[in-house]
Amino acid sequence: MADPKKSIETAEGVEEVEEMEDEGKTNMSLLTAEMMKNPQVLAALQSRLGSMIGSPSGYIESLPKSVKRRIKALKKLQLECTRLEAKFYEEVHTLEYKYADLYMPFFEKRNEIINGKVEPTDEDCDFPSDSEKDDDEVIKTKVESKENKDNENKEPTETQNDDTRGIPEFWLTTFKNVEMISERIQEHDEPILKDLTDVKVKLLESNPMGFILEFHFKPNEYFSNTLLTKEYEMRCVPDEDDPFGFEGPEIFKCKGCTIDWKKGKNVTMKTIKKKQKHKSRGSVRTITKTVQNDSFFNFFSPPTVPSDEEQLDEDTQVLLAGDFEMGHFIRERIVPKAVLYFTGEALQDGDFDEEEEGEEEEAEDEEKDDDEDDDNDPDYNPQSDKTAKTQPPPECKQQ
Repeated sequence: MADPKKSIETAEGVEEVEEMEDEGKTNMSLLTAEMMKNPQVLAALQSRLGSMIGSPSGYIESLPKSVKRRIKALKKLQLECTRLEAKFYEEVHTLEYKYADLYMPFFEKRNEIINGKVEPTDEDCDFPSDSEKDDDEVIKTKVESKENKDNENKEPTETQNDDTRGIPEFWLTTFKNVEMISERIQEHDEPILKDLTDVKVKLLESNPMGFILEFHFKPNEYFSNTLLTKEYEMRCVPDEDDPFGFEGPEIFKCKGCTIDWKKGKNVTMKTIKKKQKHKSRGSVRTITKTVQNDSFFNFFSPPTVPSDEEQLDEDTQVLLAGDFEMGHFIRERIVPKAVLYFTGEALQDGDFDEEEEGEEEEAEDEEKDDDEDDDNDPDYNPQSDKTAKTQPPPECKQQ
């Protein structure tokens, strides 16, 4: 027969253990919650989870040899598809090269209109208006034109006095509308980019996937060049070490050009003065040093890519990645659709920063809520609040 006292003690012990477990779980939950507030812990956890994505589950390794053999056959088929895909992109480039000549007359006429070399005809401007407001402006212009003809003594209209040629600052405005380019443009770059007259893309035959960006400038006070170039080399061959990572043509190297800066006009370099103190004598001297300056025109002096790409350091890889992205964007988007980036129509919704507007709306909502709280407060006296706002603050007294 079991001892009743022992049974009671055992039951009490069980209850005590359960209470300790519950308390431990609560403390662990609180500790976990506190840890999740730590950004470093979160970053480490996300990194760990990211490394687990796509990791083998062990299923493939557990398959029979006959099945693994069939998988190898599928991989070989996949490799053949990848090689065929590379050929596809080569033929696409050949087609692009053909159509580049067909696009050229349109781009030349665009250049002439931008730089005021020709004035578009009424037929050239026969394009649907962007809004009813534009239609009203057209009607208003026609009415004013008729009135001017009826009355020759009338003063010339603003349109008649307008001596603006072409579309001023077309390319500067276009570039500043694109975030990845605008963040490179400094204040001292803008006067030079105002003299940018055209941007062209030249596809290369010798390097089937290569291309050259041409930046045409009118004579200016900064450099003697009228043409600056940036050449990109591309490859369209699956990597032997990672053939299934092939996703089409990729830029792997680029080359800039020499800018012949006029004396004292090189915006890519700046002079700084630095004080040095002698260790033993304690005397101080000032030295002048020339260092690189932030500028859009550093785009024409990219880092050199070594023959062995594995020797690239991380900083250089980041710089080249940004350079390649920008060069590709200019070729694929900006040059073909320049006017739409000039007007902002080609920009995606994500290109606009709505934080300020959101913050402004949030502030208005908070102010409105405060006003409602004041109205609901029985002790609130609007007259005293008005007096407090109009009454000048007391003078600050120095202790």
